[in-house]
Amino acid sequence: VQLQASGGGLGQTGGSLRLSCAASGRTFSRNFMAWFRQAPGKEREFVAAISMSAPITVYADSVKGRFTISKDYAESTAHLQMNSLKPEDTAVYYCATSPRGGVSKEGYVYWGQGTQVTVSS
Repeated sequence: VQLQASGGGLGQTGGSLRLSCAASGRTFSRNFMAWFRQAPGKEREFVAAISMSAPITVYADSVKGRFTISKDYAESTAHLQMNSLKPEDTAVYYCATSPRGGVSKEGYVYWGQGTQVTVSS
């Protein structure tokens, strides 16, 4: 399985950015796709996850109500719409996929390359 993340870049406080993650190779129709992020000097933390086969989404409390994860099942792609950005959202964002899902990074086997999101104050 290969994951290709795109989007990100520089945003402003209160603004919006959109990330996409396309899966290719041996994709699993029942997988979860998730976004994690890692700020400098901090642990990688869960952001959001979505089931590719069921109406299930999970969000970290820090992004609930501001970020929306969605999917394009036919394209094996997950998107993360980030609204009302805050400087503390600045991090490298990674997409990941696994059959189990969940909020723990240890539960994910396949990872994308990461994309930088920087929010200016």
